[in-house]
Amino acid sequence: MRNPLTAILNSRNVLRLATLVAVLVILGAAPLLSGAQTQTSVNIVNNSGWELRHLYISPVDNDNWGPDQLHEMVIAPGQSYTLNIACDQAQVKLISEDQDGCFLSTTVACTGNAAWTITNDMVPNCGN
Repeated sequence: MRNPLTAILNSRNVLRLATLVAVLVILGAAPLLSGAQTQTSVNIVNNSGWELRHLYISPVDNDNWGPDQLHEMVIAPGQSYTLNIACDQAQVKLISEDQDGCFLSTTVACTGNAAWTITNDMVPNCGN
């Protein structure tokens, strides 16, 4: 016959172990459940003849652009601008607009640092 005290101690140890495992699983999943964001820095280099007046961010899979990231600044030809982005996806789309209302876009990864060099060889979307 089993000792009742041993049975109680064993059941408490099992309960403690189960509780510890549950806590570790919850702590491990917390960043995924909370929609944790990563911070990315993008260096935008304007090696074109266009004056970039607006810069927008959007999820890769849609065209719902956020607010202008330049806040009335201009990225003139030959200048660069570093944009810090809080990403909640693996990638983000950047859209630039020049003085004529023409757009260029690219997709950057939301890991570490990224760069986008805009050149005269790129064909902007001017609504044509």
